[in-house]
This record gives sequence, structure tokens and C-alpha cells, in this order.
Amino acid sequence: MALMAAIIYALASLFMGICAGLTFPRNYPLNEVTLLDSRSVQGELAWVASPTEGGWEEVSIMDEKNIPIRTYQVCNVMEASQNNWLRTHWIQRGPAQRVYIEIKFTLRDCNSLPGVIGTCKETFNLYYLESDSDNERFLHESRFAKIDTVAADESFTQVDIGDRIMKLNTEVRDVGVLSRAGFYLAFQDVGACIALVSVRVFYKKCPLAVRNLAQFPDTVTGADTSSLVEVRGSCVNHSEEQEVPKMYCGSDGEWLVPIGNCLCNPGYEERNEQCQVCKVGYYRSLSSDDGCRRCPLNSYSMKEGATSCDCDKGYYRSETDPASMPCTRPPSAPRSLISNVNETSVLLEWSPPLSTGGRQDLTYNVVCKRCARDGQRCVPCGEDVHYLPQRLSLRSTRVSVHQLQAHTNYTFQIWAVNGVSKQNPGPEQAVSVTLATNQAAPSTVMSVESKDITRHTLTLFWQEPEKPNGVILEYEVKYYEKDQNERSYRIVKTTSRKADIKDLTPLTSYVFHVRARTAAGYGEFSAPFEFSTNTVASRVVGVMSSAVLLLLVASCVVVLLLIFIIAFIITKRRSRYGKTKQAEEKRLQPGVRIYVDPFTYEDPNQAIREFAKEINTSSIKIEKVIGIGEFGEVCSGRLKLPGKREICVAIKTLKAGFTEQQRLDFLSEASVVGQFDHPNIIHLEGVVTKCKPVMIITEYMENGSLDMFLRKNDGRFTVIQLVGVLRGVASGMKYLSDMSYVHRDLAARNILVNSNLVCKVSDFGMSRVLEDEPEGAYTTRGGKIPIRWTAPEAITYRKFTSASDVWSYGVVMWEVMSYGERPYWDMSNQDVIKAIEEGYRLPPPMECPLALHQLMLECWMRERADRPKFSQIVNMLDKLIRNPATLKRIAGDTSRPHPSTLHHAPSGSPAPSLGSAEEWLKVIGLKQYRDNFSAAGHCGLESVIQINQDVCPQWKGNDPVNIIFQRIVCLGRFSAFSTETNRTFGASVFVL
Repeated sequence: MALMAAIIYALASLFMGICAGLTFPRNYPLNEVTLLDSRSVQGELAWVASPTEGGWEEVSIMDEKNIPIRTYQVCNVMEASQNNWLRTHWIQRGPAQRVYIEIKFTLRDCNSLPGVIGTCKETFNLYYLESDSDNERFLHESRFAKIDTVAADESFTQVDIGDRIMKLNTEVRDVGVLSRAGFYLAFQDVGACIALVSVRVFYKKCPLAVRNLAQFPDTVTGADTSSLVEVRGSCVNHSEEQEVPKMYCGSDGEWLVPIGNCLCNPGYEERNEQCQVCKVGYYRSLSSDDGCRRCPLNSYSMKEGATSCDCDKGYYRSETDPASMPCTRPPSAPRSLISNVNETSVLLEWSPPLSTGGRQDLTYNVVCKRCARDGQRCVPCGEDVHYLPQRLSLRSTRVSVHQLQAHTNYTFQIWAVNGVSKQNPGPEQAVSVTLATNQAAPSTVMSVESKDITRHTLTLFWQEPEKPNGVILEYEVKYYEKDQNERSYRIVKTTSRKADIKDLTPLTSYVFHVRARTAAGYGEFSAPFEFSTNTVASRVVGVMSSAVLLLLVASCVVVLLLIFIIAFIITKRRSRYGKTKQAEEKRLQPGVRIYVDPFTYEDPNQAIREFAKEINTSSIKIEKVIGIGEFGEVCSGRLKLPGKREICVAIKTLKAGFTEQQRLDFLSEASVVGQFDHPNIIHLEGVVTKCKPVMIITEYMENGSLDMFLRKNDGRFTVIQLVGVLRGVASGMKYLSDMSYVHRDLAARNILVNSNLVCKVSDFGMSRVLEDEPEGAYTTRGGKIPIRWTAPEAITYRKFTSASDVWSYGVVMWEVMSYGERPYWDMSNQDVIKAIEEGYRLPPPMECPLALHQLMLECWMRERADRPKFSQIVNMLDKLIRNPATLKRIAGDTSRPHPSTLHHAPSGSPAPSLGSAEEWLKVIGLKQYRDNFSAAGHCGLESVIQINQDVCPQWKGNDPVNIIFQRIVCLGRFSAFSTETNRTFGASVFVL
């Protein structure tokens, strides 16, 4: 009876606990869509219970707002083997493929109920059943699939009820992938005192969102908890697509990685993720412009959504003026025009106009007119008039005009012109002057001919000059023998256009020049003409001789040019040889550093600009997200630079909300990688720093990190192929070492593999340049150190050198030969440090050639000076590749392990004398397995040796002792014996 009273009191307490001031949040997150909420049901829930009596019971309680809600409770804790079921109504899943069940419940502590030990439980089970329709009238328990067993984080007692301390549990479970139209939920009680306060079923979605002016609709998350659903957005009203907008809907209902964008149409601007129309008096001409701008000076807009502003009256805009430029006027006329006549040439000078019309493109045009004596009839000057520097679009306020006619009246106009002069030309833009040219000497005689040639005489004829510039008073003929080159000449004058030349030497060539004279004086002598006595006249220096002279000059120029080119090539080669020799000498000098540490720059942005090329975002197309980095998402995409083919690239992005220091830390890797150029070093394509998001673009490595690639392809490569992988990594590290550069984080995870299986060193986030000190070491100032890959001196003293990189390379060799196995397996970092200090070295992986493991051991020498250089490692691997026979001897073939592979006891301590299996397990740190060995009858060392002979190399059965021994001995997980102990066991227990 006392027990029954306690149970009844427990039920009452349970009901009181439910009613004790429970509060429920009514507002759910926007990314959750509720399919069922028991609190929102009006009236009874009427779920199906089995058994119908004595099991789950529906009761009413009042929430914090005194609104009745329906709950279910059960408290059958007196009898064992309870099996009470409660099933919900049919729930339509809608578009969801994965749903979440949120259960709020209270549970009574079994210890607070006397006499129910063994029958009282503190858990219940959750089940579900898919169905295409609501056709389940009865509760068929066997058809339901179990979701989980639900336990309470907190349970209440009788004291809690008295103090009104409510302990409400909330548990959430998910179910997927759902394929039917709906489902049922069921709750199984196995003997607990429990009350289901509320049950809510919901699924997650990425809610309607607007990013970069693109609207993304409500999107249900994917069926897998790790899947991303790609969604294409649509541009908001009054906008146009610049690049296809896309986002990814994550499994948690959050949008990720916006790609592409839309731009507001002209006449609209972006405000609050919408395109709002420009107000009156404002405009926006291009979709690439910033927001709406106020109309520029001397312009206006009379309506909303203007793409440009109209000019005020009297103001204009040229066709090439941007919409942002103020409207302007034509300039006023030039001032103070001055003319200076010199025979048939005129020099004109003027001052700039008082008003340029508000523009900077002011130029001048010259208009020339030839006028009659009365000054009334004027015609444009002919094309034979020359202007220096030019007639149109003059920038200077000075021009000289040549080859005018003598004794002629001219009128010159100087027009001031700008970009809008064509729209309103007028005389107010020009200044003019009228003048008359002076008497001028005649122009040059252009053609001379000869006839009536005898042994001593000849007659010359010529045409009047094209511009006599007055009355020709006489002509003057100058001639001389060709061989005398004008050192001794004679003059003949005549008033006609011919001259008889006498007293010539027979069979002699003469050169003749002719000029005319007016009252203004002599003109220029004509070009030389050559005639010979008693032969046919010929021009050698006139029209024909000009071609011969031009040919000779061109030949000389070509010869001189060839001499100059040859001299330039010889000089460049000598200079290049000198520079090469100087660079080689500089490289060989100790302490000379080729690599430039970007962290030494006073302004880190300068290093970024110097070593990384800026790329325009229009050349980059992001395609998908491939990972999450320390600073943001890592994507793959394509890069198309002008004049180059499109390539695949990897794109690291800097997440929004970054600080300036985070930006510099993010870009520092680019300023490091940008200095490297080697086929086994990741190649930097460039950076994006002038817009958001900030990005680092590198070549795309299709096969990802080396460790993951090896795990996916376990056992698929030959030894020669693996050695080739190691050779590529070593070559890249030799390049870094030659540049006096320390990587500090060399590991298989930081080596990338492309589609051609070329391995490239990457991830220079922890890298630093060597300091200028004799040891060539870098001392860190804190930060994480990858213990399993780091040399002892780097761990203890934080001294990093190329020798410490060699140690890390040895670990990489072990990773490659073990196909990506974790170094030191599941040992803790402290155990690894201790083991290395005591002389332990990693054993050879299975099927590892002895020569490769010997090279690993050399990389792991305690003294860093004893380790090989990367150049030596490359040479060693080249020899192995050239002689594959050296790779046939497997490390496991040796009858005695290398001393460095043994787990030595601390210095000074005696070698342990082992006589039992328990002592042996204690030495190797696995004493927790002594009971397993003892239970199997393996107490002495002889028995342990027999296990080795029985199970290695073929395992037999599932004996736990054999399995333990397999891990300890056969797979070489631990170096189990000291030197002395190894001698005791001999070759029968092969320990690596």
C-alpha cells in the first residue's frame, strides 16, 4: 500500500511539476517550418495509445499565459517489462526530406520513488513510420523504425516539486532521408515516470533572402546533413544581371557563399537591398555607377528615374562628355591678335579668351582668306599655303603662315573652339586681322634643260619660277666643272630664260645652277643639273640624281644600323654574362639572402603589391565551394586573363567583417608564394585586394592534399611511383632551401597533387625566412607547433632551420610509404616527444624498401648537422630511380633492426631484466592488457614468443590476445624492447 501511495503521489507530483510555471517560446526561427506543434492544437490531441487503459494518459495544463495545452504522461513504475506506446496523427512532410523532432518533457528521478528499484526507468524510445496516406487505424509496433533512445539531462524529485523548481528537458532528433508523403511518430515507455509537455516536428529551410540585389527564394535544405543546395537567384525589380547570382543553402538553414551579383538599372540606386528610383534633381546614367547623384552644374532633371540631366538654356554637353560633367558654353573670342609680316610669311600671336566656357579642351583654328584690292571679294587660301605647327586644333597661341603671294591682301581669323562650339557657333568666338604681304624674292627654278651642245659650247633653257613674286629683272647661271666641286665657278647673267655657255672644255662634265632676281632680290639657286660637252645632256643631281642620292643614303643608314645592332647584341651579352656571374657569386656568398621577407616591410601592403599581381574580378568566375579555410571559404573556379587561355584555379576568400590585421595576415601568404617559381611549389596567379571579397588565386590542384590522395588510393602505386612523388617534394624543398627559406610546417597534408600526379609544396602560413645569424635559425614567438612532424631542437628550443625541414621531410617519406597513415598513430604529443628523446624512431611501413627507411633514419638524426641536405636527398632519390634493383630489399627482410629504431631506456638506467609477460607489457606501456594475456595463459616470455611465431605474418582467429599482439609487434606500432631485451628475444620476435 505504501508503494502504491508513492506511485500515486509521483503522478500527482508529475502533473504539478508540469503546471509549475512552465514557459514556452512561441516565436520560432525563420529557417524552421513547423509541421506539428502539440501546443497549438485546440482541444484534445487524441493520439493513439496502446494499451488504451493504464498506459499513456492525455491531460490538460495551463501555460504561462493561462492557455490550456494538452500533454501526455505515464508513470507505471511498479511493474516490470512495461511496453506503453503512443502514436501521433499522420504528419505530412511537405517538401522536406529530413525532419527534426523537438520533445520537451519532465521525468521523475527513480531514486526518489521508494521500492521501485529494477522496474523504474529514466528513458523512453522514439520511433517513426513512413506512409503515403493516413491509413493506419491501429498501432502496429513492429512496423515502426527506431530513431533513438531519449534520456533526461535532468530529473526532478519530490523536493523539487515542493520548491516549484521545474526541470524541463528539451531533446531534438532528426530523421532522413524521407521518401513517402508523410509519417507517424511513436513514443514507447518502458517503465518511466514521464510527461510529454510538448512535441514539435519541423524541417529547416534557408529563408527568403536578398544578396547583391539578387533574391533567393525559400529553399528546403538537402537530405544529407553535409550537403549544400545550389540556388540561382533572380534580380530584384529594376535591376539587371551582371554575373549569374548563386548561393548555397547549408544543412543548418543558413545561406553560404554568395556568387555573382545584379546591378540597379540606370535611373535607380541600391537602397536596403532594393533598387529605388532616383529623385527629381538626381540621375544615374550607368548601372556600374555608384548611387544617384545630384544633377551637375547648369543642368536639371524634371522627373524621377533620370539617366541624365538636361542642360540649362545657353549651356551644352558634347557627345563625348560623361553625364557627370557640368554643362558648358562655347568660349569667347581670343584677344589681342598681333600680326608680323615678313615678305610672303606672316606670324600671328594672340592671348587666350576671357572665358573658356567652363571646359579644359580649348583649342584654336586658323581661317585664311585672300582678298581683292577693294577688300570686298575674298576667297579661301589654297592648299599650297603652309601653317606651322598646324592650322586646326592648335594648343598654343602662336602660328606662322608661309608661301603666301606677294603684294596680296589677306584676312586671318583665329577661332577659339571647345567641345560644344559645334552646337552654337558664332562670330563672338573669333578675332580677325587684315594685312598685305610685301615684295618677295622669286621662288626656285625647278627645271633646266640643254641643247646645241658642242665641244666647247652649249645652250641652257628653263621655265619661269612658279612664284615670281614680281617682275623678273634677270637670271643668274652659276656653273663649274664637276670634279672641282664648286671650288672654282663662273657666273653668266641674262634677262631671258636661256643662256649660251661658251669656252667649255671638251669631254668634260659641268654642273649648273640657275636663280632669278626681282626688285626684292635674288631667289634660291636651283638644284644642280649636270651636262657634258660633246655628249647627251643628263641630270645626275636633279630629279634622277635625287633617287641615286636617296639610294646611297639608305644604304649607308642600313649599314650603320647593322653595325649598331651587332654592337648592342655584343654589349648585352657581355652585360648579361656579367650579371649572371655577379648573381652566381652573390648566391654562393655565405649569409646572402635571395628571398625577401615580407614581414620586414614597414608597410605590409607594399610587399603584397611587389610580389603579388592584382587581378580584376571580371577575369574570375567562382564555380563551387570546395572547403572552409581559416579565413573563409575555399572555392574552385576559372581565370581568364586577357591574351591567355582560361585555366582552373583555386580561390581563397576572406570572410566579411574582417579587420585590417586579418586582411594583412590573409594576404601575407600571397606575398610569400609570389616570390617562388618552381614546378614543385604551388603557383600564385594573383590577388584581389581592391574590392570585396579579398581573394588569393592559385593554380588548382585537382587531387587535393597528398595524405588524403594516398588514403583514397591505398596500395595502387608501385614503389618507383612513390619514390617519384618523394623526389618531387624534395626538389621543391631544395629550391626553398637554396633561397634560404624555412617552411616549418612540411607535412603530407600541406602538399597538393594535380591531375598529372605532380606534387607541389603549399601552405606557407607558418613559414618564415632565415634570420641573419651563424646558425641560420628562426626563433618563433609562440604559436602552435606540429609535434609529429617537427625536429627535437625545434620543439625544445623553437629553432627552425633547413635541417628541421629535413626532419619533417623524413616524416613525409614515412607518410607516403604508409599511404597516408598518421605518424606515431594514436600516441599523445607528450608520448611522442618523450619517445623521440629516448631514441625511438618510426619503423618502416609495410613493404617499405630498406634504402628508403635508411634515408628516413638519416633525416631523423639527433644532431641536425648530421642530417643530409635537400640537394643530397634529391641526388639519393635520383640514384634509386635509376637503379630500381636497390629498392627490392624490404626493410622487414633484415635479421636485426637498426639500433636507431629501438626504444632505448633513459641514459644511465640499467636495461630491465624481463622474466614475465606482465613485465614486458609494463616496459612497452601496455600494462592494461596484462589480464588479457594472463587469462589466455600467456604468463612467461616463451609463451609470448610462441604467439609471435603463430600469428605473424598471418593472423589466426579473433583471439583478443592475438589482436593486441598484432598491434604491438607485427604492425610495428611500438618499439617494444630495449637493446638488451632485443638480444634476449632474438630474431624470433621481430620488433620495429
